[in-house]
Amino acid sequence: MNVAKTGFEDLLIIEPEVFGDERGYFIESYNYKTFSKMGITAQFVQDNQSKSKKGVLRGLHYQNAPYAQSKLVRVLAGSIMDFVLDLRRDKSTFGKVSSLEITSENKKQLFVPKGFAHGFLVLSDFAEVLYKTDEFYNKEAEGGVNFLDPSFEINLGDMEVLLLSEKDKNLPLFNKVKLNF
Repeated sequence: MNVAKTGFEDLLIIEPEVFGDERGYFIESYNYKTFSKMGITAQFVQDNQSKSKKGVLRGLHYQNAPYAQSKLVRVLAGSIMDFVLDLRRDKSTFGKVSSLEITSENKKQLFVPKGFAHGFLVLSDFAEVLYKTDEFYNKEAEGGVNFLDPSFEINLGDMEVLLLSEKDKNLPLFNKVKLNF
């Protein structure tokens, strides 16, 4: 398993080893011992999976302390552009966005530590996304930042139609969010 740094402290790109032959492939997508050797000691407690069609924009979501979540994100089918926003005030990357294309073909995974908002845009006809979290979902702790905040200068490509939930359309701009990390 290879791990690559991103320029954001503790935000890591993980590339599992793929064992393929004429039957298909096998990957070990998560192993606590292997991840611990890479410095990732999160103990995952919940898996979340979504299926979305092309143009769906989900996020940017986070949970405040004490329910903040680290996530391990991967794509089971299709392709997404994954986005994270650093919400950690004590980091030089506070308020900055990072993105990574994750596909079922490249099998990349993104480890998102606590203190980030997370979201994604579906690039393929549909995508199935699976992510592990190290804290249970807590409705009272949820927060979000409006993906379309012009201060982020997020490039959403040539998408003609973006599909957002009403909840995500009404998320506050970055300068109005309530953070507790």
